[in-house]
Amino acid sequence: MEFAPMHWVVVAVVALLIFGPKKLPELGKGIGEGIRHFKEGLKQETETTTAKTEAPAPSQTPLA
Repeated sequence: MEFAPMHWVVVAVVALLIFGPKKLPELGKGIGEGIRHFKEGLKQETETTTAKTEAPAPSQTPLA
């Protein structure tokens, strides 16, 4: 299902009615920070997983 611009207007009006105009900026900021932290966590997880799966280079020192 694809959202038309009118759908977003209805969602915005309902959000205004539920949360009020003073709370919406705080709500948007909180959601934005949550998404940002989620993306950072995913990036760190993929970097950690990639580092663990790569085999370490064999040692060049001879065994005495």
